[in-house]
Amino acid sequence: MILLQVIFWVSLFLIFYSYALFPLLLQAMVRNRKPREDLFAPEEYPRLSVLISAFNEEVVMEEKINSLLQSDYPEERLEILVGSDASTDRTNQILKNLAELHPRLQIYLFEHRKGKPGVINELVGHSSGEILVITDANVMVDTQTLSQIARHFKDEKTGLVDTRMINTRLKKDGISHQEKYYINREVKIKQHESRLWGSMMGPFGGCYAVRKSLYKPVPDNFLVDDFYINMAVLKQGFFCISNVEARVYEDVSNNLKEEFRRKKRISAGNFQNLVAYGSLLFSPMPGVGFCFFSHKVIRWMVPFLVLITLTTSVYLSAYHRVYLVLALLQGAVIAIPLIDHFLRKFKIHSIPLRFISHFVLMNLALLAGFIKYIGGIRNNVWQPTRRNQD
Repeated sequence: MILLQVIFWVSLFLIFYSYALFPLLLQAMVRNRKPREDLFAPEEYPRLSVLISAFNEEVVMEEKINSLLQSDYPEERLEILVGSDASTDRTNQILKNLAELHPRLQIYLFEHRKGKPGVINELVGHSSGEILVITDANVMVDTQTLSQIARHFKDEKTGLVDTRMINTRLKKDGISHQEKYYINREVKIKQHESRLWGSMMGPFGGCYAVRKSLYKPVPDNFLVDDFYINMAVLKQGFFCISNVEARVYEDVSNNLKEEFRRKKRISAGNFQNLVAYGSLLFSPMPGVGFCFFSHKVIRWMVPFLVLITLTTSVYLSAYHRVYLVLALLQGAVIAIPLIDHFLRKFKIHSIPLRFISHFVLMNLALLAGFIKYIGGIRNNVWQPTRRNQD
């Protein structure tokens, strides 16, 4: 009986710790920590290679390339490489037209799907820059974004720099508000990890930069390439930092089914990365193991911790009334997605209720991703999540 109570309260504490206590601890620790000031001057900027993996991106491809070409980064130090991953729409023709007008643009048209990591691995081999900027076709940049990214590499210990994702096109009838809140909260946590130890736990993936000398090719079957590359940099003893001044823009996901599918894939990739980089839990670099465990590993285990708290509280409810109340509360929380789904049919949109629904469903996606991981992952080719969702 006592053992079950200990298991229940430890599991509940770990959930609370990862989602609430850990961010508060970082916030308190970073309060008097100054941001890094060792920055490149414009005349010192290194050569950049912007790498884009594109699959059926006809809607955004031209806008993306133009946003990069309009950058204030010195032209002679910037090249853009785009790999079309066997696109079947007008993406290839758009790229050909743009390449004829802009010599800095190099295009590679692949006949068979490679997946984003496979395309990026190929493009790295064709690049000439000291710094690789890996970005998605649907993520737009400011004129100063590339400069803001590059200037932080003056510190020779900096291996990877992330940008700040700003989401657009919020709608109350889907999950866009909940996604924006989650992303903004993650931005703050990663910024604190960055300022404290240079131990940011993964970029957002839409646009980030890494030293070419530190880039490690992503394995053919790995689903989350950005986290893999980030952890490879930390494993080599270099810093991964967040730069909130380097702004990029992306339509936030609003469709629950699309986002569930995306998070299921990411979850399966998380467990791949846990196996690949589990040794970093014991990294000698300050903050790395602490942040990895607190920010990522516990989060990935939350679905299992919830199952533990629910089953133990149900069993213990026969002996203590407090556990009956806790079991009923957990059951009510788990039922909220059904309530939200029912209300949505009547066009009733409760944002607070949907926050709880979003939390439950995204943890179900984590669980589904784990099952996918256990079943085996043969390749990293997937159908990209639609972002422009009307």
